[in-house]
Amino acid sequence: MGVPLIRLAGVRRDFGTGEATVAALDGADLVIEAGEMVAIVGQSGSGKSTLMNIIGCLDRPTGGSYKIDGRPTRELDPDELARLRREYFGFVFQRYHLLSELTALANVEVPAIYAGIPPGPRQSRAAMLLDRLGLGSRMTHRPSELSGGQQQRVSVARALMNGARVLLADEPTGALDRKSGEEMLALIEELNREGHTVILVTHDMNVANRAHRIIELSDGRIVADRRTAPGSEKMPPPSPVPPPAGRLRAGLGRLREAFGMAVRAMTAHKLRTTLTMLGIVIGIAAVVSVVALGEGARQRVLQNISGLGTNTLEIFPGAGFGDLRSGRVKTLTVLDAQVLAGQPYAASVTPTVTTSATVRFGNVEATAQVNGVSERYFDVRGSVLTHGSFFDTADVRTLAQDVVIDENARSVLFPQGPADPVGTVILIGSVPSRIVGVIRQQQGGFGGSQNPQVFLPYTTVQGRFLGDLSLRSITLRVDDETPMAAAQEAVTELLTHRHRAKDFFILNQDEIRNTITSTTQTMTLMISSIAVISLLVGGIGVMNIMLVSVIERTGEIGLRMAVGARRSDILQQFLIEASLVCFIGGALGIALALAVGFLFEASGSQLSFIYSGEAFAAAIACSTLIGLTFGFLPARNAARLDPVAALARD
Repeated sequence: MGVPLIRLAGVRRDFGTGEATVAALDGADLVIEAGEMVAIVGQSGSGKSTLMNIIGCLDRPTGGSYKIDGRPTRELDPDELARLRREYFGFVFQRYHLLSELTALANVEVPAIYAGIPPGPRQSRAAMLLDRLGLGSRMTHRPSELSGGQQQRVSVARALMNGARVLLADEPTGALDRKSGEEMLALIEELNREGHTVILVTHDMNVANRAHRIIELSDGRIVADRRTAPGSEKMPPPSPVPPPAGRLRAGLGRLREAFGMAVRAMTAHKLRTTLTMLGIVIGIAAVVSVVALGEGARQRVLQNISGLGTNTLEIFPGAGFGDLRSGRVKTLTVLDAQVLAGQPYAASVTPTVTTSATVRFGNVEATAQVNGVSERYFDVRGSVLTHGSFFDTADVRTLAQDVVIDENARSVLFPQGPADPVGTVILIGSVPSRIVGVIRQQQGGFGGSQNPQVFLPYTTVQGRFLGDLSLRSITLRVDDETPMAAAQEAVTELLTHRHRAKDFFILNQDEIRNTITSTTQTMTLMISSIAVISLLVGGIGVMNIMLVSVIERTGEIGLRMAVGARRSDILQQFLIEASLVCFIGGALGIALALAVGFLFEASGSQLSFIYSGEAFAAAIACSTLIGLTFGFLPARNAARLDPVAALARD
């Protein structure tokens, strides 16, 4: 005689109730051969369902041994038990346990997904089973659109999907009317004749008498085991089970199913999903906007600094801008500028003097900043000429009354035109001056005015406006080969030696650039850190909602485990759902950040948002990581659920 399909020896199943222990099964010995049709009967609480759960590997015995096809199950881990459920068992539940979001066809396919059967053969077999059970026209209907008998037939088709050497039916007619119940029993008998071992759990003796063998339980013990009829003549099953795909294809199939279930779960609870995403959307939008605003501010500052000249050192008299004695320090002279111009690191040097005066043209007048500069000034500053030309060395030497104005001054003095004022004579203070050129507006330097600016030879300003030969500043553009720090040190040493004292200070544009950039980055980091808090709050919200989702979908989790889902399959499904919620939230957050930037620009705000692809990629990665991180605990809790407890809580 061969090895029996199912053998239980001294099986116990104890449940703790407070300090007491109750034995749901107490030393059960049972052997079931392949092809039998067995009914397990008994009063409520006798241990029928517990015995069926242990046979179907949904539960573990606390004592004794249980073997399937001669294979002990005591030491098997949860995934190995899931494999046994996939390969040996098909469950027909009293309450059907169909997934409400799936069609009848998709419900039947679920066990084959975890078995790794490819989509084509899987769908063909599911359709064949439903057609055989009289549901060929109802394949695309969801459970809510089916009657009780039809739902039970879908449950039977699902149980047969992987071949189901053992069909476990828990009160299969309990929720059906008389006619539907009779049809279900006839179907079960037919399946038994095809070679399926059938184990019925029922309290109805009329149902039990349809079996070939009745096992009666009382208080967890088998009190009777009698055969009522010989086994029926066997007939071959209508079609074989398609072979599973390779490991990689099977894994991809399960991943695709998990992704689909995540999408269906999200769309089934739109409001909850939207509220879950909200914290992520706000957090990502805040972080992206702050980073973009910080980059915009940094670029604007750098642009303004560049307007002061690139690679420049600006030398002022006194100890600093706060030095009240700086106006009385007269030691910075044109000779200093000439000496500096002869140094190897000097690309260009210009002395500068400034004053303010009223400029007039016709009946228009305005207060302007008058800059006395050399012909090299425009090279040092990188000025962009829009009309005319600059004055030259001869103009500086002869105290020429030629003036270059900026576009701000042009628009103030000539509001009605002409567009090109070159050759026009204007009055600066009491000095008539001829416009020779117009330059694009630029920064006036540290301590400069935002008023319209005009530029004359420094000799003209010294002799005709100030009557003073001292300089306000000297601007030196360092050549590209010399480090700015080395040039600053050389200038300091040279002028200290010439003046026999350090009665000047130097503004290094690179130092200012680096300081402002560092400050901007620090402020951006601080504000971003505050924005990240909203991301963390959003992540906690995701975790809370996912925990609620696990509780709500406990029955679904139990069913998936019953039909062969591994723990990793359940973990994967909930992690994908959490990550997908956060990924979509991140994408919506980026869209919101872009909208904020557009609105600011449309309103004419001076704020500038500069976005980058790296920031977008980081935002999406961050939001997805939040989903993985905060979704892991709920997903792990779902994967660790006990199948029996999960099914009982549906």
